[in-house]
Amino acid sequence: MGKLKTEPKTAAKDDYDTPWKDILENYFFEFLEFFFPEAYRDIDLSRGYRFLDKELRQVVSDAKFGRRYADKLAEVRLKKGSKTWILIHVEIQGKKEKQFSERMFVYNYRIFDRYRRTVVSFAVLADNNAGWRPSGFGYGKWGCDMRIKFPAVKLTDYAARWEELEKSANPFAVAVMAHLKAIETKKSYSRRRYWKLHLCRSLYDRGYSREDVILLFDFIDWMMRLPEAAEELFLDEMNTFEEERKMRYINSAERIGEKRGVEKGILLGIDQGLQQGVQQGLQQGVQQGLQQGLQQGIEQSIRRLLLNGFKPAEVARLLDADKKTVIRISKEVRKSD
Repeated sequence: MGKLKTEPKTAAKDDYDTPWKDILENYFFEFLEFFFPEAYRDIDLSRGYRFLDKELRQVVSDAKFGRRYADKLAEVRLKKGSKTWILIHVEIQGKKEKQFSERMFVYNYRIFDRYRRTVVSFAVLADNNAGWRPSGFGYGKWGCDMRIKFPAVKLTDYAARWEELEKSANPFAVAVMAHLKAIETKKSYSRRRYWKLHLCRSLYDRGYSREDVILLFDFIDWMMRLPEAAEELFLDEMNTFEEERKMRYINSAERIGEKRGVEKGILLGIDQGLQQGVQQGLQQGVQQGLQQGLQQGIEQSIRRLLLNGFKPAEVARLLDADKKTVIRISKEVRKSD
């Protein structure tokens, strides 16, 4: 296999945040089954679950802690007692952090304080520091103790269970493999392309529906970013594979066209904004006008992508734009509909 040179200037930045949030939302029960089977067995699956993301943000809005990959709060019903419901708080942590265990403690008691219901906290440690394994937090004095102990899984531990992951039909087996290989191949795009192709091809042999294949392909695609030349080669290989299988789930030509369309739209928006800014700059000062024009161009690009059906999280990722700005423009677009 020919080796592709590392292209740090042209390769997209690895994005581990958005894909974990999306896969949690789409496969929450599968997440519990894979990582926390005891909880999965006790839950009444027929009653479904309800995410309380807005409520979680309100509860922890003033807590000053580090950035997570994803955090979710879900309401589920237990098999024992039809009226028994509890809250599950999930944290996916991307790097070693001193205050992580304290944050788990704080979030747990704040959620309990709001709902007065049992709150179970689960942690998924997605860092590659083998020695960092937080599992609890507490303090005490004179016989008074406050403590939390929470189950935590370490994704790097699954590297030793690769054969088991290959055989599993659970979507999170794929997610873990993609995460591990994304970290392992960070400095080698040729190896990353190989593993990305291997994982994407394997989706067709796991008995997944077309929708599942597309969702998990997107997860792998976001986790294992490639520079443009390697990405187009990968898509060509996937296109050939799908033709051989006669399973047109992932339209490579559309994906390449969409990507180029996005890039063209971004450049057009920025160019238009810069022109407006230069005109304003004749009166306000060229430097200030250029800055305003660049901002206007970015906002035009954000608006264009939102109107074309992209989600705010996708727009922020594609443009590397400020999330608050994207959300503000998203609200403006919805109001104008």
